Amino acid sequence: MIAPGRRSASAIAQAVASGATSAVAVAEETLARLHAYDSIQSQIWISRASPEALIEAARGIDARVAAGETLPLAGVPFAVKDNIDVAGFETTAACPAFAYQPDASATVVERLLAAGALCVGKTNLDQFATGLNGTRSPYGSPRNAYNLAYVSGGSSSGSSSAVAAGLVAFALGTDTAGSGRVPAAFQHLIGFKPSKGRWSNRGVVPACRTLDCVTVFTDDTADARLIDSVVAGYDAADAWSKPLADRPIARKTIGVPRRDQRVFFGDPESEYLYDRALARLSVLGDIVEIDYAPLQEAAQLLYSGPWVAERTAAMESILASNPQAIDPTVREIVSVGLETRAVDLFNGIYRLAELKRHADTLWESIDLMAFPTTGTTYRVAELAAAPIALNSALGFYTNFVNLLDMAALAIPAGTRANATGFGITLIGPADTDRALLDVADDYLAIADLPPPPPLDLEGKMQTVKLAVVGAHLKDMPLHWQLTSRDATFVGAFQTAPEYRLYAIANSTPPKPALVHSPDGAGIAVEVYELGVAEFGSFVVEVPPPLAIGTVTLADGTSVKGFVAEPRAMTGAQDITHLGGWRAYIAQMT
Repeated sequence: MIAPGRRSASAIAQAVASGATSAVAVAEETLARLHAYDSIQSQIWISRASPEALIEAARGIDARVAAGETLPLAGVPFAVKDNIDVAGFETTAACPAFAYQPDASATVVERLLAAGALCVGKTNLDQFATGLNGTRSPYGSPRNAYNLAYVSGGSSSGSSSAVAAGLVAFALGTDTAGSGRVPAAFQHLIGFKPSKGRWSNRGVVPACRTLDCVTVFTDDTADARLIDSVVAGYDAADAWSKPLADRPIARKTIGVPRRDQRVFFGDPESEYLYDRALARLSVLGDIVEIDYAPLQEAAQLLYSGPWVAERTAAMESILASNPQAIDPTVREIVSVGLETRAVDLFNGIYRLAELKRHADTLWESIDLMAFPTTGTTYRVAELAAAPIALNSALGFYTNFVNLLDMAALAIPAGTRANATGFGITLIGPADTDRALLDVADDYLAIADLPPPPPLDLEGKMQTVKLAVVGAHLKDMPLHWQLTSRDATFVGAFQTAPEYRLYAIANSTPPKPALVHSPDGAGIAVEVYELGVAEFGSFVVEVPPPLAIGTVTLADGTSVKGFVAEPRAMTGAQDITHLGGWRAYIAQMT
């Protein structure tokens, strides 16, 4: 199939309202996109409107436009995470045994439909919205639309993939621990998580009722603003709803975790992209390092403290009557809540109040925070092998936000070599939602981000970039070990100025040793790209005292590359001043 582009809700609505197109035409195009992409990953969806029902709904929108109604979302196709009620669709929360037919749509859906939006269907999710990865569903695991080997992020997995793949213009998710932000980061999207109570939760299957927020995934900030203008507002039918308020951000002092508290789980690409994002943000205001420890302690209360029992309360009935219907990992997590004592809960409430008071004082010295949305990403196979530990890593920077009643906006901040997205999250006090969108606009205007990469429509071959510094260079004696593995030349580069180069003694053919050193220099290298399997077979053949590690290039990016064990220094000649192996070989000749 030819990959369709992403879709703008604002552009579609304007075109339908002006008569440049019709809602029926938009629906027909949507059906074509859905049909084509079903062969890639139909598991994005749990249920969908029939073609006939979608066209009929579109005709109704066209009739409303013709009658003179002003519809801010005229004909805009959207999707809904399947823990949010939509009349005419089952709500499953990704658990067939739990499924029910709602009498009415959730308030947020009612407002979208009233504005002329066209509901395409219900999307897949981590069961009962418990997870940040997207693999905990009996309906399958939605994949990252840009690299199908990687997780989509969760729990709003299907919603994020539907927008990333261009199937719908926007999609509703929910967010308790980061479920509306993590998938946005992985798939190059905007993830708008409103302040608690800004959007109604009536008609939403609760995960943690006191923390849950309905969210939206969009392609840009303009669409996030548009959806918020339609959906936000007080709902007397929701006990947690509150009157609408918009709090400005007067200054631009940006809090970030102290460098010694930043965790990237062995992912140097994410670290590099975060540093680059902070450099861009520094144009907008002062970057101030803050102590992340109290926020991290608050985050721990969500899954390692008594708030697990709130998830247990939401699932109490099915957990008691039909526990085998629950995903094993989800069951393992929520079952812990059955053992939580009231004393533990009250002590947790007291400690959270203390931590929130600390967090509130932060706003006296900073205006907003800019954190990595996640420190890394994982393949689906990796999550299957370690489902709880790796999922916890994904929530390292997200879990505290709702507990401390903050607004958050996930925005793109770069692309990893594997095509998955890296993102940052702008975080502010409650009710700064619109102000965060303004900051995001300022950042994106100067971030110089490339457009999202092409969709992965066949399953990308997993590759590794490898820097070679000596006998594997082009026209050198061991270069054949790369060509025989179909390695592709990426380019000639310099390392960061933090390496020294040595000629190993008594080595045949002559080989260099690249050693990290604070008083080093930039060393010439060539970078090649080869498949993961080919890379593995190459590593097996690397003889001691050489090894494969991680090498930082002059632009700050990291690739795999040759490093040396300490014994390589015995009798070695320091040739750093020559700047590279070719110069040394030329000198020898």
